[in-house]
Order: sequence, then structure tokens, then C-alpha cells
Amino acid sequence: MVSESPSDRLSARDEAVLAVERRSWAGPGAKERAIRERLGISPTRYYQLLNALLDDPRALAHDPVTINRLRRVREDRRARR
Repeated sequence: MVSESPSDRLSARDEAVLAVERRSWAGPGAKERAIRERLGISPTRYYQLLNALLDDPRALAHDPVTINRLRRVREDRRARR
């Protein structure tokens, strides 16, 4: 068994960002409200952190379904530009 060093793991905040992104949200504003209440950061900062996580191999190892879904969305948006 390979042991993980602390640098191989995501921070608690990064894991919390991915947990918020994994959920589905009922209506407009619900996600932004949850970001402020649960994470204590602005939605703008949240999306900055989330975008950086998309390129982090640790995030892919932690939550491959969410990261791959978001990467596809990002690539679709880039292709439409």
C-alpha cells in the first residue's frame, strides 16, 4: 500500500469546493448562497478556485466524475468561442 503525503491530498477547502459543485441546485441563487454560507467566500472566488482545481491531478484523483464533467463543459465553451 502506498501512503499519501500531505502534499498529495487536496486541502479541506478544495474538497469542500468540489462537494458544493457535486450537488445539484434547486433555483437561481441557491448555489451562490450556499457558497457564501458554507465556504465563507464570494462566488467569484469560488469559481476561481474551481477553475484551478480542473487542472489539478489531485482533484481528478479525488473526484474524477465531477472533474471530468466540468472539463467537458469547459471544453465545450471554449469550442463555441
